[in-house]
Amino acid sequence: MLSQPAVDAGSHGRAKLKASRRPIWRDLKRRPFLYMLLVPVIAYFVIFKYFPLYGEIIAFKNFRLADGIWGSKWVGLEHFNRLLHSSDLFKIVRNTLLLNLYGLCFGFPVPIILAIMLNEVRVEWYKRVVQNLLYLPHFLSWIILGTIVIGLLSPGSGFINYILKAFGMDPIYFMGNTFWWPLVYVFSGIWRDAGFSTILYLAAMASIDPHLYEAARIDGGGKLRQIWHVTLPGIRSTIALLLVLQMGRMFDVGFEHVWALTNPMVTSVSDVMSTYIYRLGLVNLQYSYTTAIGLVQSLVGLVLVLTVNRIIRAMGERALW
Repeated sequence: MLSQPAVDAGSHGRAKLKASRRPIWRDLKRRPFLYMLLVPVIAYFVIFKYFPLYGEIIAFKNFRLADGIWGSKWVGLEHFNRLLHSSDLFKIVRNTLLLNLYGLCFGFPVPIILAIMLNEVRVEWYKRVVQNLLYLPHFLSWIILGTIVIGLLSPGSGFINYILKAFGMDPIYFMGNTFWWPLVYVFSGIWRDAGFSTILYLAAMASIDPHLYEAARIDGGGKLRQIWHVTLPGIRSTIALLLVLQMGRMFDVGFEHVWALTNPMVTSVSDVMSTYIYRLGLVNLQYSYTTAIGLVQSLVGLVLVLTVNRIIRAMGERALW
């Protein structure tokens, strides 16, 4: 026979379950002002994310501005077939994947390392100063940052080449060399975004129970042991979640970043899907063809997100869904 506390606990659990199944319209009636806060967010996604999907239909048409979307001639999969037989396809896909792969290998761990280092700082004013300096580049446009990078790496007056000359080395034209340009691209991206990306990891570290660190110290664990056995497991779900989002962008390289650094000497390694779409779509007015490219790019990104999300869940981690 169940004791009274057990019966009360069971009744309380059923009551909570029943309350969680309350129809949303009833909850909306009780707290309308809270749901009004969702209106700007819903409006943003409807106007800028879902409504533009209507324009994807031009990927299956020979779109002309004079005829409009519905008046343009229907061509089916002609533009997709053109993409598959394009001589530029291999180059732009290779460059896009390689730049994203470099960013994943070299850039993804940096915010984690920075967050761990900042989490161990105990002098608050020093920690705030370092955080502000790390966050600052994120709020500058790539036009400004690209100009700074090009100036620092200039073979004639750049600071980096000035140091190389001081050691008796020949200057290097970093921005015109197909070997150095991808490295410049990756590390400039780390410089801009790594500091800002630490925010999520620091928030995850703040939720770790301090008693776990105390128990690790009692067991004789030093700082490295505490980081390995307490901090990293504590942020493992956040790492998995951000990895899923990063994999979803493997076929998408930011246009501004590449455009600010590229030049005709390195197009063999810098011409990616975003610059290719810009050049053919906006400059050459091939709207239907570039829409087809963008649609393929989005579908591949969706498949990557679904695949990595399933792998993360199979590993027992919390994923997007």
